[in-house]
Amino acid sequence: MGRHGGDARGSAGSGARAAREGSVGRARLAVLAGLASILVPLVTAGLRSVLWVLIGVSGLALAAVGVWWALAHTGALRLLGAALSLAAPVTVLSLYAAFGMLAPAALSLALWMVAVTAARTALTSGHSACGRTVGEAPHAPWVLMNPRSGGGKVDRFHLVEKAEAAGCRVALLTRGQDVTELARRAVAEGADLLAVAGGDGTQALVAEVAARHDLPFVVIPAGTRNHFALDLGLDRDDPAAALEALADGVELRVDLGYAADPVFVNNASFGTYASVVTEPDYRAAKVRTTLRTLPGLLTGEGSPRLRARADRTCFERLQALLVSNNPYGRVVDAARPGRRERLDAGLLGLVCVRVDNTAQAARTARGARSGGLLRLSAREVVVEADADTLPAGIDGEHVVLPAPVVCRSAPGALRVRVPRRRPHALRGSGRAADWPRVTRLALGRPLPSRAPVSAPYPVSGEAGPPK
Repeated sequence: MGRHGGDARGSAGSGARAAREGSVGRARLAVLAGLASILVPLVTAGLRSVLWVLIGVSGLALAAVGVWWALAHTGALRLLGAALSLAAPVTVLSLYAAFGMLAPAALSLALWMVAVTAARTALTSGHSACGRTVGEAPHAPWVLMNPRSGGGKVDRFHLVEKAEAAGCRVALLTRGQDVTELARRAVAEGADLLAVAGGDGTQALVAEVAARHDLPFVVIPAGTRNHFALDLGLDRDDPAAALEALADGVELRVDLGYAADPVFVNNASFGTYASVVTEPDYRAAKVRTTLRTLPGLLTGEGSPRLRARADRTCFERLQALLVSNNPYGRVVDAARPGRRERLDAGLLGLVCVRVDNTAQAARTARGARSGGLLRLSAREVVVEADADTLPAGIDGEHVVLPAPVVCRSAPGALRVRVPRRRPHALRGSGRAADWPRVTRLALGRPLPSRAPVSAPYPVSGEAGPPK
């Protein structure tokens, strides 16, 4: 017994040492790649590299102005904006190429992306949603399948036959059926597991029923995008693989988000986007409808403006607001663009957009410091407007909610059963690169203790006074 215990402790110690060595190696790679990204343009152009950086930033600013004119205006100004949004980056790239700076700039950018990715993974906590191995298969699993989702994935992957072979009772969704009522009826008839093969909107409706009755829930990614399935680590190109969770699975406790009464597994959007999708012609002609309605929504006298209170922080005059079930990663992160590292943090992620004029559009080239794009996280968000109701997009489905709308997180509300092997599962801290800590780790120095924080994404930009 003692020998086995010593072996286990030795194995654990070896694993810890290997993990630390891997973190130190990634930290050193991050520091070296970061320094190289700075040295490449300096070696190529010397102090003139500062000028080339300014030219690049100016090109981004002009492109942002062009996009703003194209979206917020009509007629000649829209045409001019579309031309400017294309001409500005093409001109910058042409100048870079003519003076031999295109290859160094591309190399420097690639090195910086490597540096940021390595820095984030060097400090990773190795966290994933806490799970336990499932020892017993369900006796009466029930699966709702939407045959129209994902262009007919249910038929294309023979999901009905495979689910029935796994012992599931299958219900095919027809137009006009009440998804929530179907799930409640299945529970009343003895279902001990609920599953959905469909899009995120359908997933959310059945997940709420599963959470209410504390039943395990299985996600079968048969929709068009299935962001929830992706962040759970499931293979969206092989939806039938999710059925392995029935016999050989792991159960995770993940959060659900609520926008007033409606539940969301991904996000709830308010403002410009939510108003566009309310247009009757949106489904049939998305691009034309968007271009027709955006000018009035962005710059018209009656353009909607939102107020949001996130915990004790207030934001005014927002044009768009995205509230997500746990924070999304940054789109420019090469390792995990636009994904959520955690689904069990008990936090809502917020992305707020506020661009009122051409000058503010130009400043968006500065990134988070521009004040036009705000990112933070909170446990509760109150969305307000100068109207009695607020249009919203809940996991891509349009609803109209009475204002104000209280968005909240329900930590650990949902028992999700997933296959033991998940090809796309993420493990990470969810934080931006902390360069002082990365540098200390690269130099082999001990890391100072850091007090835990509740919000992995700090507020970026200007905020109003606490209320």
